[in-house]
Amino acid sequence: QVQLVESGGGLVQTGGSLRLSCTASGSIFRINAMGWFRQAPGKQRELVAAITSGGSTNYADSVKGRFTISRDNAKNTVYLQMNSLKPEDTAVYDCYADIRSSGFQDYIYWGQGTQVTVSS
Repeated sequence: QVQLVESGGGLVQTGGSLRLSCTASGSIFRINAMGWFRQAPGKQRELVAAITSGGSTNYADSVKGRFTISRDNAKNTVYLQMNSLKPEDTAVYDCYADIRSSGFQDYIYWGQGTQVTVSS
C-alpha cells in the first residue's frame, strides 16, 4: 500500500555534491519520520540523516556540516543534499519512512536503494 521511490545516486569525485530524493506514496495517514540509512561492504548499516514530522533533524556525526536533509510535505518527499563528498561516503543509501496507518500502526518502509560512489 505504501511505496518509496528514491533517486539521485551516482558517481562523483571527492569534494563534489549529489542530491538524493525519496518520495512516499500510497495509503499514508501520517509520516512520522523519513531519512536515509547507508551501508558499505563490510560495514554496519548506519543512520545518515532523518527528519521528523515536527521538522527535527538528526545526522550522523560523520556527515554533520556536509549533508542537509529537507522535506516537501505536500509531495511526501525528502531530499538529502550531500556536499563535500568523501570516499568514505561511498555506500548504498536506503531511504526509509516511518509511517502511521489509519489504524494507528507504525511501520517502516524502505526504498529500493541507490548507489553513491565517491572517487578519490
